[in-house]
Amino acid sequence: MKREAKKAAFADHGRHAKDTGSPEVQVAIITGRISQLTEHLKTHKKDEHSRRGLLMLVGKRRKLLNYLKMKKRKVYDELVAKLGLRK
Repeated sequence: MKREAKKAAFADHGRHAKDTGSPEVQVAIITGRISQLTEHLKTHKKDEHSRRGLLMLVGKRRKLLNYLKMKKRKVYDELVAKLGLRK
C-alpha cells in the first residue's frame, strides 16, 4: 500500500489524525493490501508465496473483525459498511 493511501486510511478510520494502531485502521490497511494481492494473483495464477501471504492477511483481518464485533459492535457495523465487506 502506498504511503498516501495509508495516511488516508489513518485519517478516515482512525480515532485521531495520527492513529495508526487501532483495529479499525489496521482492518482498513489490511483490506487495501488484500485487494492489491487479489489483483496480482489474477495475472500470476501460480504465485503460491503471494497466495499464502494473502490467506494470512485474510486470517489476520478476520481476527481483528471478530475482536471488534465482540468489543465494539457499533464500530464493527460501521466499518464493515464503509469498507464494503460481506459480513
